[in-house]
Amino acid sequence: MTITTAGYGQYCPISRALDVLGERWSLLILRDLFLGTTRFNDLARGLPGLSRSLLAKRLRQFERAGLIDKIGADHLLTEAGSQLEPILFGLGEWGARWTFGAPQEEELDAALLVWWMHTRVDTSMLPGRRQVLHVRFTDDVRRFWIVIESAVPSVCETDPGYPVDVTISADVAGLYEVWLGRMPLTHAQRTGRITFTGPAALTRRMPAVLRLSPVAGYVATTAHPEQRTRAS
Repeated sequence: MTITTAGYGQYCPISRALDVLGERWSLLILRDLFLGTTRFNDLARGLPGLSRSLLAKRLRQFERAGLIDKIGADHLLTEAGSQLEPILFGLGEWGARWTFGAPQEEELDAALLVWWMHTRVDTSMLPGRRQVLHVRFTDDVRRFWIVIESAVPSVCETDPGYPVDVTISADVAGLYEVWLGRMPLTHAQRTGRITFTGPAALTRRMPAVLRLSPVAGYVATTAHPEQRTRAS
């Protein structure tokens, strides 16, 4: 690997690794690459606090370091990049155990949450060529639609003009906590924080259709006992 940015100046494998990975946004870009996002515009949309110029710079750094290859419009992990997966998600597991408390208001971004959710939709559970899920937040005036065309989901922030199959109503924090594994969906439904409206044949499939975040398992299993008790 060739390192071109200023490093720590220590001959140590941890120092060398941090030369590649230790800059701001680097690990979150890798997180999204591991979750299957490969196009520049999609990476930018999933990282709204990151400028496009800095994203382009980080991707170039990854390419020079041998972590990704750019093939056409796609940024694909190399063998070296792929071997970071247990390290990155191990960091997520540590964070779930030791740092992951209740969400702060400034961390709650309804648009980002819907974007993340659409990447995890299990389209095999839905019939027909097109399905429309309307995401309606009780504490955010914006409305979102997840449109699934021929098993490919996309997000719309204006009404796509198609009939809605299922409406998902929730408060932003509640849907975040469910999607990230802090609150069981059954509890959220029982307490009215999340509701599914539509034909019963579709609404009862929603727990399987809306797959949780890849880190949800860590969060659910590492929550303190009192957190699990309150959520059950």
